[in-house]
Amino acid sequence: MVRYKRILLKLSGEALAGDKKSGFDDEVCKAVAEQIKTVVKSGTEVAIVIGGGNFWRGRTGGGIDRLRSDQIGMLGTVMNCIYMSEILKLTGISSQVYTPFMCGDMTKLFYKDDVMEDLSKGRVVFFAGGTGHPFFSTDTPAAIRAIELGCDAIFMAKSIDGVYSADPKVDPSAVKYDKITLKEVIAKGLGVIDQASAVLCSEHSMPLVLFGLDEKDSIIRNASGEHTGTVITAQ
Repeated sequence: MVRYKRILLKLSGEALAGDKKSGFDDEVCKAVAEQIKTVVKSGTEVAIVIGGGNFWRGRTGGGIDRLRSDQIGMLGTVMNCIYMSEILKLTGISSQVYTPFMCGDMTKLFYKDDVMEDLSKGRVVFFAGGTGHPFFSTDTPAAIRAIELGCDAIFMAKSIDGVYSADPKVDPSAVKYDKITLKEVIAKGLGVIDQASAVLCSEHSMPLVLFGLDEKDSIIRNASGEHTGTVITAQ
């Protein structure tokens, strides 16, 4: 079984909302934090990117300017990361939120050396605010930071339990892949990660592990090498 030294965990904002569909579900967030604590205590360094969909969907901003819509979405990710950072601290795990732009004293400006020092000391680091630029999904900063930090893999905790040949909610004959390459994901247009980020991961040999967040102890199990969903290899 694979033992991961350093991972980047990508969480959807909707996952933090649970059945409430928006905002935060405290019990869901606490359960996620407890899993992260276990992973950190096992010796794996953890960096986290969280989407902002529990507050704002950047592409459905009611017709307002796309730039402003994406900026609102970036701020949604900042709120999510600050909240989850505080929930983690309640479990006894130290953490730090980084952004690519200044947010007063609420976050730290991203600087790789500071991040690496935090990880080496067992702190969880959050990357909020996306890339700091519009027109990118949060898949992009997840890919960039994972490559930049030399992570072993990107962990994508989703509402679906793996990569399928088609949408299983629409096509009952859809087949789940245990393993697939990034090139196949791109060629088949499977949509588990945006195309630009998939190409970036492929070019830099960054594998992904996609699994269902709702499964019991899914973050812990996958971090220990028990892959419950789909492994997306670089080659």
